[in-house]
Amino acid sequence: MTPQQDAWPTPTGHPTLRDGEVHVWRVCLDCPSPTVQSSLKVLSPDELQRANRFYFDKDREHFVVARGVLKRLLGCYLKIPAESVSFTYNSYGKPALRGDCAKLSFNVSHSHGLALHAISRGREVGVDLEYICPEVATDDIADRVFSVCEAEELRLLTAEQRPEAFFNCWARKEAYIKARGEGLSHPLQHFSVSLSTGAPISLLSSADPCEPSRWTILELRPGHGYAAALAVSGSDLIVRQWQWS
Repeated sequence: MTPQQDAWPTPTGHPTLRDGEVHVWRVCLDCPSPTVQSSLKVLSPDELQRANRFYFDKDREHFVVARGVLKRLLGCYLKIPAESVSFTYNSYGKPALRGDCAKLSFNVSHSHGLALHAISRGREVGVDLEYICPEVATDDIADRVFSVCEAEELRLLTAEQRPEAFFNCWARKEAYIKARGEGLSHPLQHFSVSLSTGAPISLLSSADPCEPSRWTILELRPGHGYAAALAVSGSDLIVRQWQWS
C-alpha cells in the first residue's frame, strides 16, 4: 500500500503502530524558543554535546528539535518517558534503540527546516529528505554519485525536469542505503533506482540480483520544493503519514 501522498493529518491522540506498519511523521523544525528549550530537556549528555558542535544557531536548534521529537515519538510508542529513550549505534553510525526497545526500528532525515521521522515495528526502514537545489543537479555531480544508467536517464530530461528527477534519485538511493544500515560503504554507483515522479519506484539493479525483491521504495511528498523517499524491507506495506504538532 502506498501512502496518501498529499495527506499529512494531525492525529487526535497517539496512533497505534501495528506489526509491519510504517508511520512517517513530518516535523517543522523552525520552532519558537520554548519548543527548543523543551526539546533540550529530553536530550542525553552526549546528544547535548553533539548539538553544541554545530556552528550556526539555526542548525543547532534544528538538530535539537528533530532529536527531541524523535525521542518523544518513540517514548509514546514504547509507553516510556522521552528522556528514557536511549540509542546504540552500529559501526556505520546508524542508531537503534537499546535492549528490549529494539523491536521498533526508525530513521530520520531533515533538510531546510523540515524533518521526516519513519518508525516501524518489524521492518527495517530508511528515509531521506532533500531540498531541491537546481544548481546542484549537474551532469558532473550525477556522473560522480549515480550509476551510469541513472546519469544517462537524467541527460535525456529537459532542463525543467532535471532538478526534481536528480533529487528523486538522490533521496531514493539514500533511503535505501540508510535502511540497509551500511551508510556510504555501499557505494551509490553500485545500484540503480527509477527517477520519475508519481510512478511506482523500482530498485532496478544491484550487485545482488535478489536485492530488488527484498525492498520496497516509496515516494513521499512532504511539501513543495522537496524530494523524499522511504525504503522498507519486505512488501505489502501499510504506510501512514502524520503531521507532528
